[in-house]
Amino acid sequence: MQINNHFAIGLILASITHYYFEFTLLEFSMICIFSFLCDFDVIFTKYARDLNHRNLFTHSIIPSIFIIIVGALITWPALTISGVSYFLHIMVDTFDWGTNLFYFGHYNIGLRLLITKEEQENLEIYLDQYKNRASFFDFKRYKNKLWILLSIIIFILMMIVVSIYALEYFYLLIFYFIGLAFHLQRHFHLKKIENS
Repeated sequence: MQINNHFAIGLILASITHYYFEFTLLEFSMICIFSFLCDFDVIFTKYARDLNHRNLFTHSIIPSIFIIIVGALITWPALTISGVSYFLHIMVDTFDWGTNLFYFGHYNIGLRLLITKEEQENLEIYLDQYKNRASFFDFKRYKNKLWILLSIIIFILMMIVVSIYALEYFYLLIFYFIGLAFHLQRHFHLKKIENS
C-alpha cells in the first residue's frame, strides 16, 4: 500500500485512541509516523533478498511486537499504540504484494491481491517488459479498480474519524496529501518513461 494510505490508517488509529487518552501533539504524531515509518527501509533495498524491501527485518511483525511490549512495560499508551500502528502497516502490506511477516522464514506471506500466481512465478519476464521495472508494480496498483476504491474508502473514513475524534489535529491531513502527491508524481513520471 502507498505511504499516504498507511498514514491515513495511522491517523484513524491515532484519532480514535486520542478520544480515550487525549494525546499531546507529539504522541499523536508519533502514532501517525509509525504507521509508515517502516517504508523508509527502501533505502536498504540493495541489502534485501530479491532486492525487495519487504524482505527486510523492518517489514516483519517483530519490530512492532517489540514496540508494543516496551510501551506496555513503561505504561506509555502512545508508544503501545505506535507499535499497533506499525503492526497494522505490516498486516495491510500482506494484501497487495505480501511481506516477510515473520522474517526468519525468509518468504513473503499474504494474499498478494495485485499479482497473479503466473506473474509471481515468471516475475522477471514481466519486469523485463518495462523500461523501468518499478512500472510493473505501479501500473498494477493504479489499474486495479478495487484498490483505487479501497484507497477512496480509507480517505473518506480518515476524514470522518478525524473530524469526530481529533478535530484539533485536522491540520495533520496535509501529510496525507503530500504522500499522495509524491505517489501520483511518481506514477506520471513512470508513465512518461514507458510512453517515450
